[in-house]
Amino acid sequence: MSRRLPLIVLLIVLPLWLAASYGLRFALMEDGQWVGLCVDEAQRWECQVRSGLGLLIHFRVIAWAALSCAVVAFFVPGRPGWGLAVLALLFALPALVLYSASLGVFAVVLAALRLVRAPRPMV
Repeated sequence: MSRRLPLIVLLIVLPLWLAASYGLRFALMEDGQWVGLCVDEAQRWECQVRSGLGLLIHFRVIAWAALSCAVVAFFVPGRPGWGLAVLALLFALPALVLYSASLGVFAVVLAALRLVRAPRPMV
């Protein structure tokens, strides 16, 4: 397995995840049809998902999860730190798209810094 394969996979997955986040935002959260439909039929599963996602956005759960993972990843050495940084990015991109940009941007920066940091030499 190539050393660059995880980075290549990451560079393919992150734009797809960003596109899915934008799709969720514009298709479910901002589409006017769901507002009227969810007022009349609040028990539909789509309305339940929309409501739960709205609560996650309101309380900034996604952004805080991203920031927490990024801070921990910044201090964890080796592969586990790299994996936590990827997880932080996977939380941070939807946080940026779904109205929590103020915290999400710090998570993106910290996670990206962790991903590009050179490995420490073994002593």
